[in-house]
Amino acid sequence: MNKKIMTNIMILATAFSGVYGQAAEDKKDRPLNWSELSAVYECPDWYKDAKLGIWTHWGPQSFPLRGGGWYARHMYMKHVGRQKWGKDAYTYHQETFGHQSEVGYKDVLHQWKTPNLDTDALMKYFKENMGAKYFVAMGCHHDHFDCWDSTYQPWNSVDVGPHRDFVGEFSASAHKYHLPFGVSSHDDRYLGWWKPAFGSDKDGPKKGVPYDGNMTKEDGKGKWWEGLDPADLYGMPPNKRTKEWITNMKENWVKRHMELIDKYDLDYLWFDGHNFPYGKYGRSVGEKFYNDSLKKNSKVKVVLAGKPYGLSENDKKGWIMDFERGVPNEPPGRVFQSITTVRTWFYKRDIGALEPRQSSRSLIEMFTDVISKGGNMLLNVELTGDGSLPPDLKYIYDDFGEWVVLNSEAIYGSRCWKTPADNRPKDIIARQNLDETDIKQAKGHSEQFNERTKGGPAYPHDEVRFTVKGDKLYIFVLNPTSGPIQIPSLGLNAQYQPGSITAISMLGGKAVDYKQDTDKLTLTVPDKRPNKYTAVFEVSGAL
Repeated sequence: MNKKIMTNIMILATAFSGVYGQAAEDKKDRPLNWSELSAVYECPDWYKDAKLGIWTHWGPQSFPLRGGGWYARHMYMKHVGRQKWGKDAYTYHQETFGHQSEVGYKDVLHQWKTPNLDTDALMKYFKENMGAKYFVAMGCHHDHFDCWDSTYQPWNSVDVGPHRDFVGEFSASAHKYHLPFGVSSHDDRYLGWWKPAFGSDKDGPKKGVPYDGNMTKEDGKGKWWEGLDPADLYGMPPNKRTKEWITNMKENWVKRHMELIDKYDLDYLWFDGHNFPYGKYGRSVGEKFYNDSLKKNSKVKVVLAGKPYGLSENDKKGWIMDFERGVPNEPPGRVFQSITTVRTWFYKRDIGALEPRQSSRSLIEMFTDVISKGGNMLLNVELTGDGSLPPDLKYIYDDFGEWVVLNSEAIYGSRCWKTPADNRPKDIIARQNLDETDIKQAKGHSEQFNERTKGGPAYPHDEVRFTVKGDKLYIFVLNPTSGPIQIPSLGLNAQYQPGSITAISMLGGKAVDYKQDTDKLTLTVPDKRPNKYTAVFEVSGAL
């Protein structure tokens, strides 16, 4: 073989090697699809260890003092049907702002001001006083209004109303206090949710006069909202929504949420509703969120949470399952989150609905149940429309936080034991309270909206929950009274095979008397305890 032929062969071999090498490299570096991401996803340690997140489900619908949690929708509905939490919205709006045909939700946005919002002070309080280990801000509710400096939605909090980038401010404060930061998005149902804004009164002096959802950009000439298009907020009138318009809207949704991920350094993203918003569109956002983290960290260190009903079992693995105002009846075998709030999602002072649904006691009991089953609790702190902590609820947050800080050793970084509980009654009581929610979404999912509230029956004095951390077992006595209680699962011959206990002490207190025999552990709950709520005991030797 002559030298020229050999040279040509080497050139060709080098070229093919480069092509195939590049192809392999391209395959290695290409973004993974959701199924591939789910197959390798492991919940990050920061989230497993955190246990408690604080969320501010806060935005322009916090501004009207009455009208329930779906104010923007219900203000256009004289009768709200079974969703009775919101029945005041229609009348309240007319009394406070004007008639819906002239002064609609867009004008509520314009009037919304937030002089008392101090995100640094709030973050300090959430971390130091309440024990938060991560923080979540609301990015956009069903009202389609972005609470950030949104490039792709002109109806946003920087250009309308307060003229502040709330997601940006909360993000900066969370990072200042070294808290992982997340955003919740509730926007995917807005097309149907906003339909009442295109109606009119069925009786009275304004009968038949269209509400402001029917207004056009031209109607704003000479008014405060000149240049803004109501259709960008409410959507096009239903009879004008073409397939092309709906596709463009979904593509715009993707751009908005890609911007959230890129601009605000998210550690956590929560989708309200079921499954990915708008199907493949939401899936593309989830894929970007995880692929960005994978590229940056060589593993996915962020969290996508929601209710992934309808997905394959593999595709669900990439999600943190969300239980809204509920707790799974048994440990699901993977990290989950329970979300709840003291009274309602948006702060309100509705007549007949001023009493909190939760108390310090019931929040502590719910939180204890959640962590014993391997989950996190995301607690909504209701802020007033101007950004303040409401005095009528703050005492509950203070009380709850004091207990969390006192018992932090048994909480943060803990894991499930072989059983989450002992001495549970056979009939687990599930409470349904659906006044403020989309009732349809609760059907068929008994562990959603099943939380106990302060009106629930008291726990038995010997009912307990467990966590473990390192070589310690922790016992949470939910409703303690002084005196002995018996815990069968810690008997030496119990099915969980505990070791011989060498010491038990109460967190915030001293060593306590106990006796372990073959059938049970007898633990003496002291009369003097550092806190009047759930008592927590550290056990040595059992593991």
